[in-house]
Amino acid sequence: MTDTLIRNAMTILTMDDVRSELAGADIRISGGVITAIGHDLPTDGCAIVDATGAVVTPGLVNTHHHLYQTLTRAVPGGQDALLFGWLQTLYPIWARFGPEEMFVSAQIGLAELALSGCSLTSDHLYLFPNGSRLDDTIAAAAEVGLRFHPTRGAMSIGESAGGLPPDLLVEDEAAILNDCIRVIDAFHDPNPGAMVRVGVAPCSPFSVTRDLMRDAALLAREKGVMLHTHLAENDEDIAYSLEKFGCRPGQYAEDLGWTGDDVWHAHCVKLDAQEISLFARSRTGVAHCPCSNCRLGSGIAPVRAMRDAGVRVGLGVDGSASNDIGNLMGEARQAMLLQRVQNGADAMSAREALEIATRGGAQVLGRDDCGQIAVGKRADIAIWDARAVENAGSWDAAALVLAGPAKVRDLFVEGRQVVADGQMTTLNLDATIARQNALAARLAE
Repeated sequence: MTDTLIRNAMTILTMDDVRSELAGADIRISGGVITAIGHDLPTDGCAIVDATGAVVTPGLVNTHHHLYQTLTRAVPGGQDALLFGWLQTLYPIWARFGPEEMFVSAQIGLAELALSGCSLTSDHLYLFPNGSRLDDTIAAAAEVGLRFHPTRGAMSIGESAGGLPPDLLVEDEAAILNDCIRVIDAFHDPNPGAMVRVGVAPCSPFSVTRDLMRDAALLAREKGVMLHTHLAENDEDIAYSLEKFGCRPGQYAEDLGWTGDDVWHAHCVKLDAQEISLFARSRTGVAHCPCSNCRLGSGIAPVRAMRDAGVRVGLGVDGSASNDIGNLMGEARQAMLLQRVQNGADAMSAREALEIATRGGAQVLGRDDCGQIAVGKRADIAIWDARAVENAGSWDAAALVLAGPAKVRDLFVEGRQVVADGQMTTLNLDATIARQNALAARLAE
């Protein structure tokens, strides 16, 4: 593979260990790795990417998504509902999905993320109707070219047993664990630079049994993979935990082995001070989904308190049925604004929001090889046009979060250019959009 030289960047926000910021510098990429950073690097044998007038950052990292939901944006009946009502509206529609719906919706969701500067994303797929498998989304990610952390989710408590999902969307718990083993053995790569790592992710404490939560944790640790679920998302979530389990969600998680540096929980809007302390001590990660939390009226997650306590926090766009937009830079801006609304104008800077969106997310996903621009790290790099109209008149690189642009100019993943001049290079996006719209129309009928 030919080396690539990103040359003469206006500003490089490295997010390295000392948070270096470089002006007029170059980045050399070789074999998917950053091999040199500096001024006037030699151009011998390199493909040149001119970054004049651009801000360069690490690729953004998305720590929570439901890619399949890109097929159910703005569904009538779910637009104004709280979490549980929203789920009950969407479950019957999702029950009609099959492998093609899973594959195409993942393509669209991943392309949308790539165009927002995201190079690494997790996905939480917890329903498998009509022959769908996690394999469908993994195939989509391979085509699009993003670094992928799919998680094998599950639901096992249907309506007849007092759960939320319809019975036809739940699975036998032994079958769930067996399929977790299958996909880990088939796809999980524990090595540095891995393009695919698989996690184990029962959907939530209100959609699986206590036994499955405990067994999933034991299986994940036996296999050396990470654990993920939803936790403490809203007031309904807390009330359910108190009624059914006799404790708050943090205590429930700890009792079942769901704390540790190999665990990250989505949302955590309603964590109290004791739970924040627990997560900090145990190095448990949090996927903060600010736009989704606003859309569903769930509240403002205590991110300032979490960060101050030492909790690892990343950002998540969440599923498009609850967020509608899969733009990670938009999440960074929203995260910053919400902390300021709650805690004051100095509660979070634009640079801290960008750090959460890059280095923070990589730490949550256990990827110390990603999330920063430093020699020896993977070449996941986003280039942003600072000469766009959104930046006209800007004095500082913080404008990237404060103003935009919301769309990346160029994106490299493992040194491969996935976005060039604002266009996907790895798939025919127009044709994929047309197919997605056709599938959505068929579901709507």
